[in-house]
Amino acid sequence: MINIAIMGYGVVGSGVAEVLTVNREIIRRRAGDYINIKYILDIREFPGDIHEDKLINDFNIILNDPEIKIVAELMGGVRAALEFTEKALRAKKNVVTSNKELVAYHGDRLLKIACDNGVRYMFEASVGGGIPIIAPLEESLAANDIYEINAIINGTTNYILTAMRNGKLLSDALAEARKNGYAESDPTDDIEGHDSCRKICILAAIAFGVLFEPETVSVKGISSITAEDMAEAERNDRIIKLIARAVRLENDKINICVAPFAINKSNPLAHIDGVYNAVLMKGNAVGDVMFYGKGAGSLPTASSVAADIIHIATCKQKQSCRYIWKRNPDLYVDKLNETQYLHMRETLGEPLGNA
Repeated sequence: MINIAIMGYGVVGSGVAEVLTVNREIIRRRAGDYINIKYILDIREFPGDIHEDKLINDFNIILNDPEIKIVAELMGGVRAALEFTEKALRAKKNVVTSNKELVAYHGDRLLKIACDNGVRYMFEASVGGGIPIIAPLEESLAANDIYEINAIINGTTNYILTAMRNGKLLSDALAEARKNGYAESDPTDDIEGHDSCRKICILAAIAFGVLFEPETVSVKGISSITAEDMAEAERNDRIIKLIARAVRLENDKINICVAPFAINKSNPLAHIDGVYNAVLMKGNAVGDVMFYGKGAGSLPTASSVAADIIHIATCKQKQSCRYIWKRNPDLYVDKLNETQYLHMRETLGEPLGNA
């Protein structure tokens, strides 16, 4: 039996517990043993919950239990999540996470600590929810020189823009997204592009080996998009989408941006609607390859977390030092030259922000 701990019993944490419980036998066959949730860490109480007997509120119980070899950090935020993750890795416990903010700001440091301690730090669920992106990028596409990524990686904004294209005002589309559970009570990170920025920084780090601070990236959200903008795009045979983009230029400099684009209808990203996400990558051998699916939600995200847990449980090599990221702010370029800009417009579309 493989004992694990879940830290955080919110939307994703409860989803992971559900997936591991409902698919217990399937997972046993694939992992070679049962995955047992021994602890669930949360400061709240959940009377009557089926996992109530596993709930604890002291992280040290997890840290000091030698039976716990895998920890799922699903707390969100940075401060406590960073502290607990570091301590778990140094205690030679593998950690998986869906916390894109933590990975985007401290992924390089945590990967190094994992390497030094002979364990793994995995974060498939931090980008694209249930869509497998990181593992294919690291493994299936490992023989490729990935030089460009264009992605729709925020379900809330994609849902809103789809509704606006169908005639709704942004405020009404946002209210509808909240009602349907697609938007947080405070949707600022989604609407203003910060969530997409963190995710594209992670993808760029995997593709290019360099982690950039999200604050250095040019970001423009969708809050200024109007019905007139949508109509103008339609007249020009284009569709407005919030695109997160990372490209390695000819001089090995890297440009990353998040902005609304009036993209060509011939581009496959133009037809990604609702809460769905898609990541379009360009590799020198494979050409264009796109990953598509539900980018958010309890069970889709939990699926990716559980996959990382199974990977660690079945992997004979119990550590990975292949993906150590460096930081080099001098490699970042915030503006494209005229040739690069024209190429972007021709292949992707017209940027409406400072791309």
